[in-house]
Amino acid sequence: MSSSRTILNVQHSDPGASIPRGACDCHVHIFGPFDRYPLAADRVFMPGVASTDDLLALHAALGVDRVVIVQASPQGTDNRCMTDALRTLNDAGHAARGVAVLAPDISVDDLHALHAAGVRGARVNLQSYGQQDPAVARDSLMRTAAQVADLGWHVQIYSNLSVISAMARTLADCPVPVVIDHFALASAVMGPRQPGLKALLQAIADGNIYVKLSAPYRLTTWEDGRPPSAAGDIARAFIDTRLDRMLWGTDWPHTGAWPGQPRLVDRSEPLHPIDDGLQLAAFRGWVNDQEKQAILVDNPARLYQFG
Repeated sequence: MSSSRTILNVQHSDPGASIPRGACDCHVHIFGPFDRYPLAADRVFMPGVASTDDLLALHAALGVDRVVIVQASPQGTDNRCMTDALRTLNDAGHAARGVAVLAPDISVDDLHALHAAGVRGARVNLQSYGQQDPAVARDSLMRTAAQVADLGWHVQIYSNLSVISAMARTLADCPVPVVIDHFALASAVMGPRQPGLKALLQAIADGNIYVKLSAPYRLTTWEDGRPPSAAGDIARAFIDTRLDRMLWGTDWPHTGAWPGQPRLVDRSEPLHPIDDGLQLAAFRGWVNDQEKQAILVDNPARLYQFG
């Protein structure tokens, strides 16, 4: 494996056959440098540095042309790292859009500045903070939707299947499109008949909900080795429901808790050594060429308003 496929000390496999021109990685994060972009004081963990140069190297190895940078929980509501990264990537010819996290009192002028920078969505992150109350999730979703409706944005929600299925009709009826992170954290082991998934699929069928087929390793366990291919049955359940509402992403650079270890807030946690070439190859094994074109190119181009 060539050194060009080693990014942040992780080797990424050749994903195999080529992917379509205009393919978009719809879920990545950029972190640091922290002296320039300090993290939130109330963060629940401290990530390692992951730069735009690292991201460009990863996407060159995978053959990806477009990207969506998502504001991560340790960054709070200071979106400068994300918006500066959008500028850097777009200037480099790597088409980029962003998803921000909004303060409750953000001004209209600041919202328009984010839009001009390339932001097209706002994130509601419940999972990173351990928030499991569907009522809190509904309130956060609707408050954020009201903030972004006039901009033509969507709201992105990160929570687990139990919470999301309990508010499935709220998501379907939301006045703006809703994007669900990481397969709604459904269990690959429990499969398509697990509790809550049917209700979510029925809501997705209405057309207002998108799902990111991202980070399939999060659907598995440490004991089984976290193989991305294990999420195939869950992926097909989503794809067969609404192909035109599916997205794909890596979740690079792969933050997350380590088994038996406390979260680190004052020094950087090690990133997880996830092979994104293997993740992309697993995705290719779930879809035919038409589906691959829709999920990698057409759907994100429409949602994130790529030119």
